[in-house]
Amino acid sequence: MNLAAWLTRAGTYMGDQAALGLGDTVVASYSDLADRTARLAGAMRTKLDLRPGDRVALTMSNAPEYVEILFAAWHAGLAAVPVNAKLHPNEFAYILGDSGARAVFMSKDLAGTVSALPVETLDHRIEVGSSAYDALFASDAIDIEEVGADDVAWLFYTSGTTGQPKGAMLTHRVLTAMTLNYFADIDTVAPGDCILHAAPMSHGSGLYLLPHIVRGACNVVPESRHFDPSEMYGLMARWPGMAFFAAPTMVKRLVDYGGDADTAPLKTIIYGGGPMYVADAKAALDRFGPKLVQIYGQGESPMTITFVSREVIADRSHPRWEERLGSVGVAQSVVQVRVADSDDMTLPHGETGEILVRGDSVMTGYWNNPAATEATLAGGWLHTGDMGVMDADGFLTLKDRSKDMIISGGSNIYPREVEEALLRHPDVAEVSVIGRPDPDWGEVVVAYVVPSGEEPDVTELDRYCLDSIARFKRPKDYRIVDGLPKNNYGKVLKTELRERDAAEGAGG
Repeated sequence: MNLAAWLTRAGTYMGDQAALGLGDTVVASYSDLADRTARLAGAMRTKLDLRPGDRVALTMSNAPEYVEILFAAWHAGLAAVPVNAKLHPNEFAYILGDSGARAVFMSKDLAGTVSALPVETLDHRIEVGSSAYDALFASDAIDIEEVGADDVAWLFYTSGTTGQPKGAMLTHRVLTAMTLNYFADIDTVAPGDCILHAAPMSHGSGLYLLPHIVRGACNVVPESRHFDPSEMYGLMARWPGMAFFAAPTMVKRLVDYGGDADTAPLKTIIYGGGPMYVADAKAALDRFGPKLVQIYGQGESPMTITFVSREVIADRSHPRWEERLGSVGVAQSVVQVRVADSDDMTLPHGETGEILVRGDSVMTGYWNNPAATEATLAGGWLHTGDMGVMDADGFLTLKDRSKDMIISGGSNIYPREVEEALLRHPDVAEVSVIGRPDPDWGEVVVAYVVPSGEEPDVTELDRYCLDSIARFKRPKDYRIVDGLPKNNYGKVLKTELRERDAAEGAGG
């Protein structure tokens, strides 16, 4: 079934329900949204001459229009390519070119940058809110295009250890499984509830559009278009039955903000993108009550690997309560999860290995990358690259990441991207980038730099990073050292480097 049918259905039998909100204002009902989406889909097929299977990119900050563009692409039988608005222009260009996108919708703040990118496949670059965008809605509405369950709906670009992003192919079947699993494991939704999109709609928050569209809830974007604790608390009072997806750092900031705002209208906080420190989870539970749900997933199995239910998080009487708070929970209903050794053999409880996943929510592969697909889906299991240990009750605890990925503020950062940027500096001979645990961000990026001659200036190192990678990926701390710890084959021992960093401390 085409995912767009859910919106058409909501527009028919829940047409008067609020569908989109901006700040404290309703900007569209479900009947309005369904009509605009069908007209925009018509424009995509006729005015833009897009054919079923073509890719449509969204390089946008959070906005109500995100929803109508995403669903219009599906309505027209197209594949959507949401792109993180915080990426560097080079990364925009790579994703747009690799996906072969024929059209891109750009928010005003990114229009200048994206319009200048040399991407040959792009026939249309449309600024959201412009007269050209508004003119598209003069088109006639079209019927929903029939699609196959295994047709690509969302190309989810996730960075790899080589530094080049890979497009995880999320089909209509994959996203249907994720959506129905939300109701089974994560939360209930009723017409009139809402989800607040303070986290990027290009990622987890956008994926959670789907279950809320199914049930006729309102999708609300903050007026500021981003996460602001003061604004979040104010919107809780305006939108009862509110849920939102957040990185653990966002939850911590809400707790630390203080104040006496009433959180009774808040229904659910779903947090993920990295495990939360136990102390922070306790503080959030004290502040908000039994409204927390934790999820662990990847772009390759969107939002669906494991979860810790609100009941488990709130069960202080359990003898292993703190241990469970520090875990990422049990397998979600739509997948199987196991921990395996290097030969893919399942390990006994208590032993650390790679986390493997299979189920209908797992991607079908990487776009135009058969080698990476074969390696990642070997034996029919998604090889996450994350290391973990499972206890006898099925609770999974993350231990390390075999790919050395850093999660800072809920965003994935791969060290090699940063290392390659720094190695362009003439005064850098060697560099190794690691994540340092941080109470506010989860982890911060730290670069250990071996000079080639004179000690490089930190400001210059920052500039080299900003020339090629997104601002949030650059190091927060640079350590100038004489050499890096290595094994007999010359490979940098990052585990030893992390131990050294922990021993020296942030001020060492």
